[in-house]
Amino acid sequence: MYLVGLTGGIGSGKSTVAARFAERGAEVIDADAIAREVVEPGGPALPALVERFGEGILQDDGRLDRRALAAVAFADDRSRADLDRLTHPHVAGRIASRIAEIGGREGARADQIVVVDHPLLIETQQTARFDAVVAVLAPRDVRLARLCENRGLDRADVEARMRAQVDDAARRAAATHLIDNSADLDDLNDQVDAIYEDLCQAARAATT
Repeated sequence: MYLVGLTGGIGSGKSTVAARFAERGAEVIDADAIAREVVEPGGPALPALVERFGEGILQDDGRLDRRALAAVAFADDRSRADLDRLTHPHVAGRIASRIAEIGGREGARADQIVVVDHPLLIETQQTARFDAVVAVLAPRDVRLARLCENRGLDRADVEARMRAQVDDAARRAAATHLIDNSADLDDLNDQVDAIYEDLCQAARAATT
């Protein structure tokens, strides 16, 4: 298979790009979805998070209150590092298992495009494991408008999450392909389609 890392800052439109890759035929693994799995009740990360950050991060039904966790975990660098330490290994392990499962399916193709949609791909220093890295970029004010004005998220929370991520200069340096998501959906889809064709060609070339 041909492994592609997909990354971008919060509000960049990375999930829309991932959906388009899936429409074109890529297998997509969603790291955010896996991150939610590992903190579910009974999940491997939740007990350690409660021990580190307290029971105030739980809802009345015992499920994680993600806003409450963000309020304490993004308060300072040490807390954020602890959050990463307690969750990232579980997420990475499940991503590896999903990749292995795709590769082990009957009829699996050597040139299959597998996209790992991961917002912290660069921050967790995982880019070297991928055959290609696609970074989705958008201006900070556009991202803020999408998240705060259109989706009603708390501006302080969004800005804290932005500070916890690398900037677009780091994404440009790490990426093999760049997507500018500052225009409309048609423009975005055109860029994704062109990159997908390029990835397919590279995948076929790698198997010959």
